Amino acid sequence: MIYVLIVFALILFPISTVFSKAVLSETNISLEQLRSKVSSQEDVNESLSMQVDELASLDKIQEVASEKGLSYNNDNIKTIDE
Repeated sequence: MIYVLIVFALILFPISTVFSKAVLSETNISLEQLRSKVSSQEDVNESLSMQVDELASLDKIQEVASEKGLSYNNDNIKTIDE
């Protein structure tokens, strides 16, 4: 009975090692794919942030205001100090 258990362990150990390495490899591939997606999304986010900054610039606001028939009057601007 002990010999059967030893033979079974000697067969099971290499199989389990190969299986665990295969699972680890698959997990690493998934991780790299996710990192790639995150990197791509960060690039998109940075681009969109730059577009927001560009559209929120004073020159752009004045341009849009003048297109809509509005004018920039510095006397109407009030600042709030906390």
